[in-house]
Order: sequence, then C-alpha cells, then structure tokens
Amino acid sequence: MKDFTQRLIEDKVGLIGFIGIFIVVLLAIFAPLIAPYEPDEMFTNHVMEGPSSQFLFGTDEFGRDIFSRIVYGAQVSLQVGLIAVSIGAIGGLIFGLISGYFQGKLDQVIMRIMDVFFAFPDILLALTIVAVLGPSLTNTMIAIGIVFMPVFTRLVRSAVMTVKENEYITNAQAIGVRPSMIIIKHIIPNIMAPFIVQITLALSGAILTEAALSFLGLGVQPPDPSWGMMLNDARAYMEFGPWTILFPAAAIVFTIFCFNLLGDSLRDLLDPKLKQ
Repeated sequence: MKDFTQRLIEDKVGLIGFIGIFIVVLLAIFAPLIAPYEPDEMFTNHVMEGPSSQFLFGTDEFGRDIFSRIVYGAQVSLQVGLIAVSIGAIGGLIFGLISGYFQGKLDQVIMRIMDVFFAFPDILLALTIVAVLGPSLTNTMIAIGIVFMPVFTRLVRSAVMTVKENEYITNAQAIGVRPSMIIIKHIIPNIMAPFIVQITLALSGAILTEAALSFLGLGVQPPDPSWGMMLNDARAYMEFGPWTILFPAAAIVFTIFCFNLLGDSLRDLLDPKLKQ
C-alpha cells in the first residue's frame, strides 16, 4: 500500500483525478454547509439572473440558485454512482466467479444471459428497465446496476479462468481444498486489480447514465436536484441564459473526466508488467 500510494502521488494524471474526485466528494458530504441556499429555495425577484456575488452561478427560471443545486446534485450523482456500481460489481463478481471456476453448462447459461444484455446499448437497456419499474431514484440505481453487471461478469470470468490455470490452484484442488476456500483465499485476491480499475471506470459511466436518464425525465424526479434534470430544464432558456446549462454540464464533464483519469492511472499502477 505504501508503494502504491507513493506511485500514485508521483503519477500526476492520477493525482489530478484523485484530487478532483475528492473535491466532488467534499461537496456532496458538506453540501448543507457549502451551499448558500436550499436547492429548492426560490427568489422570485431574481429569476434568470446571471452569475453575481449573491448567486455565484446565477439563477434558473424559478429563481433558484444554480450553485446550490449543483452542490446538492453532487450527492445524487455520487449516491447513484456508488450504489449502482456496487449492485453491478457484486452481481458481476458472483456470476463471474461461478461461471469462470465451475464452467460447464452453468457457465453457458450465465454467459448467454449476459450476451442478451450486451445485445442492447447501455442507455436503451437502462431506459427499458426504468420504464418497466417506474421512474425513481431507487429504480434508476437498480437499472444502472443491471446495465453494468454483464461487464463485471465477463471481466471476472476471464480473470478467474486465467488464475485457475496456475499451479497453486491445481495443487489446492489436488489435496482436496474446498472450491469455496480456493475462491476466497486464492482467486479473489488475484483478480482484484482489474476489478478495482473497472469499478473506477464504471463510476463515471454510471454518473453519465444517471444524467442521461434524468435528462429524459426517467431518472431522479423533482424536487431532488440532479445535474441531468437541470440540463433538461435549461434547454428552453439556454439562448438568453447560457449559465443555466453551462454550469451543470461542466459539473458532469468535470466529475466524469476525473474518474476516467483516476481509472486510467490505476490501470497502469496495478499492472504488474509496468512495475519498476
């Protein structure tokens, strides 16, 4: 861990991504202290007012402070990202371990189901699931989790099949060690590197998918602030109030960019072939 931390500090790209994510996390945790106003507080005398000392990012069509809504929107984005990716990662880990270790007919059944999910574009599959379950924050997280599950399943399956060929796994099987113990003690620790990298990259994808669903009206519902919903609300006013769409879009781009920077850096740092 000490060596990994030192290499991350020396990697400027990864460090920039980490600092950016840390800032977003701080915004989400301390939103009530950082935001000058409540996200739904309306100032009827300041409707569609540009950025100023009173309203840092301006106000929207209802006179709500955009900066406050962006700060509170960070809570929604991170919550959706973390929970949705956790659903996909845990499900993918379980199915990938079963499929990669035991193989046979069970492997064929699991992978054919995952192939069906892969046949649909991510956003279309998420839209379908949300349309069936109904638009809400909980259903959005479930839908995004299901969308990312096949990616984790295929990744874990491939890694398990590679690790399974090592001699220490064969020796453990030969002396009668139970499959559950082999998986827990020998396989899972050796597949964590690519798994962690995929989690980092999936977080950016989950945040983008949530924003897209909210933009289409099938994600987070009012009065909860969402960056995607803010973009949708600002469409009609972007010509004479560009700040209403500029700052929410910048928040989405900044967060996804930082997660991708950190993910690319972790991929290099956790690759044993690139260690000095």
